[in-house]
Formats: sequence, structure tokens, C-alpha cells
Amino acid sequence: MNIILRLIVTAMLVMLLAYFLPGVRVAGFGTALIVAVVLGLLNIFVKPILILFTLPVTIVTFGLFLLVINALVIMLCDVIVGGFEVTSFFTALLFSLILSIVQSLIFSSDKRDA
Repeated sequence: MNIILRLIVTAMLVMLLAYFLPGVRVAGFGTALIVAVVLGLLNIFVKPILILFTLPVTIVTFGLFLLVINALVIMLCDVIVGGFEVTSFFTALLFSLILSIVQSLIFSSDKRDA
């Protein structure tokens, strides 16, 4: 699937989650598109470093600490992008969990079709 299409789908998911989850606010679709780009960049550059530094904790918790890292990435995106707001850590955790699951479902069909 084209990267631009993936960004648009992710931006639409961000808008949808902001509509349904209390505590998540997005100013508009343009902001959601910026959130999708920033999340992609944070997942490429920052998340591996966080995983490396927290590897012992991740191993002890059998990988569940990765959920905390995902929530921290969402909260970092909140700090970087104006017009995107996540009110609490648990909201960021739920947001990242739902976003990851739905993205996995949508983008897994892309691999089966190829």
C-alpha cells in the first residue's frame, strides 16, 4: 500500500478516535494528518531507542511494557503537535492500543492481497 494512503488512513483513524474517546482532541483533518506523520517519524526514530533503554523491564513484563512505550510516544506527539491533545496517560494508552489494533487489521489485508 502506498505510504500516502497509509498516512491518510491513519489520519482518518486519529479523527475517528478523537470523536469517540473522551480526552482526545484534534483540531481538524490537517492536524490529524500532521499527527499521522509525526507518529510515523516517532515510531521510526524514537521508539526503538526507548525500547532499547527499557529492554530489561520489557523482558520482565513479557512485553507488556511496550504498551507503556506506545502511550509515551502518543504523549510526546501531543507535546509536538499543536491542535492535538491527549488529557491523560491512560487515555494515551487506550488511544495507542485501539489505533494499533485497527491499523493492524486494516493494513494486514494489504499483505495478503500482494
